Amino acid sequence: MKTLIKDATIINEGLSFKGSVLINGSTIEKIFPYGLPENIEAEAKNIVDAAGHYLIPGVIDDQVHFREPGLTHKGDIASGSRAAVAGGITSFMEMPNTNPPTITQELLEEKYARAAEVSPANYSFYMGATNNNLDEVLKTDPKNVCGIKVFMGSSTGNMLVDNEDTLSELFKNAPTLVATHCEDETTIKANSERINKKYGGQIPISAHSRIRSAEACYLSSSKAVRLATKYGTRLHVLHLSTQKEMELFTPGNVEDKKITAEVCVHHLWFDDRAYIEKGALIKWNPAIKSVKDRVALLEALLENKIDVIATDHAPHTLEEKNNSYFNTPSGGPLVQHSLVAMLELSRRGFLTIEKVVDKMCHAPAKLFRINKRGFIREGYFADVVLINPNKSWTVTKENILYKCGWSPFEKEVFSNTVTHTFVNGNLVFTDGNIERGIYGKRLEFNI
Repeated sequence: MKTLIKDATIINEGLSFKGSVLINGSTIEKIFPYGLPENIEAEAKNIVDAAGHYLIPGVIDDQVHFREPGLTHKGDIASGSRAAVAGGITSFMEMPNTNPPTITQELLEEKYARAAEVSPANYSFYMGATNNNLDEVLKTDPKNVCGIKVFMGSSTGNMLVDNEDTLSELFKNAPTLVATHCEDETTIKANSERINKKYGGQIPISAHSRIRSAEACYLSSSKAVRLATKYGTRLHVLHLSTQKEMELFTPGNVEDKKITAEVCVHHLWFDDRAYIEKGALIKWNPAIKSVKDRVALLEALLENKIDVIATDHAPHTLEEKNNSYFNTPSGGPLVQHSLVAMLELSRRGFLTIEKVVDKMCHAPAKLFRINKRGFIREGYFADVVLINPNKSWTVTKENILYKCGWSPFEKEVFSNTVTHTFVNGNLVFTDGNIERGIYGKRLEFNI
């Protein structure tokens, strides 16, 4: 079956131009940048009039926590992936800190099997590392698993890898990319004790950036970079949050780097002034930090020191969030709103829309070496998204799709609306409706 998306403004590979795209089955058959040839519309069973819309490649989110198995009161693969396609995300990579954690090849394959049954988006899952499962980690197949996740700082779920011998062996022998959560545990514990004493146990959420401090981030990130440099590891440092860490990374083309960097939407949108209004709703690990840090992250993104933008989508219930500092989990939902938030920053002049597409679509595909995704190219999978740049909307509880039922962007007005999301040529989302019975594919990697 053929679908013609006609008269869109195509934003792809640094260019913005008027054109049309013909989809045949699961792939892009033809791109028409100079108008349509005669009779081409007669070939298409479906025609989408995209005049006045942007057409971009589907977003690839390299860091989500969909909470399945074991934590499904917060979220699950089905609800998380449905919110993702509504937000223009066509492929995701999900983290291992579930219950039980994904630390054996058998548990990893169970996640893939579950996604095949329920996810409208394409999917991959990280293999989780611990102090004690090195043999299992080294069995990971780099052709069909996105990477190995190493928590060099603790977060939701206790998967902290702090054994020096294990870390060295992981970095030395990893068969695929190593993705790290970097925060120094000793520094965090010392900060916690000091600040807890200062506030007599009544710690405000605004102290989070002082407990999980810039120093804690830098000590751990620099350690990861040293290990990767020593052993020649493909290292991807996740959710960077500080100005200081930017000195660890170099500008350049992502496909030429062995050490790469990620920033998340919340670290680009919020700074520590927002704790007054948002409180625990923006309590993430690593913490949202100062204006200076947020500006430095944006600058590093423009300089290509930072390679990709992701979400670290990590839902918790409002009941869980409504607790004292140490009892409030870190993380929040983001996949439905990440693309429109970045387009809003573009509209405000912080970066171009071409840069948004590069960092959310092209660069993840290059970095992870994903097979035939991340671009609008003939012969590639038809993972594409249509956006109306002149249809504003307000985030409300009624239009939030997360299972947890809330968003840190509630009451925010966004200027752009995702109107259509195609995954493997299938229209899975259109004008607020998600098609049922259509499922994505397991991502494959060109290793």
